[in-house]
Amino acid sequence: MCDANHFAEELTGYYRKKRPALPAIAINDSAHISCVANDEGFDFIFSRFIETIGNCEDTLLAISTSGNSLNVLRACEEAKSKKMKVVGLLGKDGGKLKDKVDVPIIVHGETSDRIQEVHIKIIHIIIEGIERSIYPTNYV
Repeated sequence: MCDANHFAEELTGYYRKKRPALPAIAINDSAHISCVANDEGFDFIFSRFIETIGNCEDTLLAISTSGNSLNVLRACEEAKSKKMKVVGLLGKDGGKLKDKVDVPIIVHGETSDRIQEVHIKIIHIIIEGIERSIYPTNYV
């Protein structure tokens, strides 16, 4: 969840160059998570959020060091049902999620700490790529 927060704040703020804010939301609202977990279980904390606000022009960045997190898997399924694009930032062998996303980015490794360290590097590369593609004159 911390990586999702970091990704969203770099888009709504800015990463390397000043530019207009880009829309991004980390699914981290504690009231939402508590409500859904109490009513339906933790397996639905992300998918219910996607069900509520996701639309076909959105992209979901699904992060799972194991590639098998059921709550992330359900979020991907919900996103796909809404015709959203799904990028998977995954670990180990990609797990079940590698076949549920449009773009699997798999960090092969055995320990979560090393996978997470590479994930944050990839997140920074994605953010810079987004900035460069939308605001190329900022990088001249």
